[in-house]
Amino acid sequence: MANNNTITNGKNGGRYDVAVIGAGSAGFSAAITACEQNAQVALIGSGVIGGTCTNIGCLPSKTLIRAAETLHSACVAARFAGIEAGAKIKDWRATVRQKNELVTEQRQARYTDILQFYGDVAYIEGAARLVNGGIEVRGEQVHAEKIIITTGARPAVPEIHGIETVPYLTSTSALDLEELPKSLLVIGGGYIGAELAQLFARAGVAVTLVCRSRLLPKADDEISEALTEYLADEGIKIVAGVAYRAIRRDGAGVKLAVARDGREQVFESEKVLIATGRTPNTEQLGLTEAGIAVSNNGAIVVDDRMRTTRPDVYAAGDVTDRDQFVYMAAYGAKLAAINALNGDTLRYDNAAMPAVVFTDPQGASVGLTETAARAAGYDVRVSTVRLDQVPRALAGRDTRGLIKLIADRASRRLLGAHILAPEGADSIQTAVLALQHRLTIDDLTAAIFPYLTTVEGLKLAAQGFDKDLSRLSCCAG
Repeated sequence: MANNNTITNGKNGGRYDVAVIGAGSAGFSAAITACEQNAQVALIGSGVIGGTCTNIGCLPSKTLIRAAETLHSACVAARFAGIEAGAKIKDWRATVRQKNELVTEQRQARYTDILQFYGDVAYIEGAARLVNGGIEVRGEQVHAEKIIITTGARPAVPEIHGIETVPYLTSTSALDLEELPKSLLVIGGGYIGAELAQLFARAGVAVTLVCRSRLLPKADDEISEALTEYLADEGIKIVAGVAYRAIRRDGAGVKLAVARDGREQVFESEKVLIATGRTPNTEQLGLTEAGIAVSNNGAIVVDDRMRTTRPDVYAAGDVTDRDQFVYMAAYGAKLAAINALNGDTLRYDNAAMPAVVFTDPQGASVGLTETAARAAGYDVRVSTVRLDQVPRALAGRDTRGLIKLIADRASRRLLGAHILAPEGADSIQTAVLALQHRLTIDDLTAAIFPYLTTVEGLKLAAQGFDKDLSRLSCCAG
């Protein structure tokens, strides 16, 4: 990549205050933060600049998810009396290529172009490895007082007999399919599996999703159960609680054998998509030789200051054993940079971390689930509002979903909020702030919410702890 910051080993004689390995969202966050601390920074990137989120994750997947939503919206337009509509895919290849154009534009605008504004950041291309005295890149030495590793992760491949013989799709390659298969088997029920299963189903693909436990295993039970029902209503076959036995080619397709409830079942499809988590990119970094501990799955172990087991090396993002969300990667990387340069004063805090699943309806949560709150020893109160009690959903004639609040009985402090709604993702931030500032359900009840919004459902759920909502007029406090 050509820009004024690209060097081989010339700038600063190859010596820097901070060297950041990895040029995705976490890497750029660390580099920019260090630069703002008046540090001389080496940003070392291997492969396409911009990381997972921009190139192969958040941006491209949400673009195609929104495209598929337009198809579904047209198909269900008849829920409004007197409305008839229809939509079809005319050229999926054109849709995918439009997605690629957006990715290219954003990669250029949000990564490549912004380097020019940070003259103290030297961009170095090449695979990096920790060695005595610093970092080796293409046979050259880069010396730095502190090192921050942000090399991200890639799709994980489960241990299923025969998997190496099957031309499986991942969340990366599935988004580049220019020709849709007739049928698709999705292995994995986490947020990636759920999102992509619905995306392809709405594009006209016959989808079966199989998973070891349940759909969205980390979500609140009621959210998981409701979303399972809604996806099934759209024709997605969901088979939970399976043990994977073997997978093999079968003509032009694949067959997966699983065990469930003591019986073997076989699923056939034209294509198979593996969506069973992610594997940290750590193998080529020389971590063991450098004295840096990793977990069983290869993730770098960090403490609450983002420090590894080597004092001068920090890590952040998907390469660590921390939360795998792009905004948490950027947050952790910022902390790492500040701590590396200012004496480890900041702690990583995910107590009010939002999580979003971009299915339709969208799942959004923050704080403890009901099960986790009880396990933590809280005397729990729960209030659940179905969307047919939320005016916004009634007006839109789409009442799929629920809003659930968990509170401590004695203090009435909010412990968790869980939303499943067509516009749920944009509503969770109110609950995030409530948890961050230790607000109570009384604080939520007293707050003024705009009428006919999804987020108003948070106030209704808060009122539901003590009142019968069926006895309240619109906007009644």
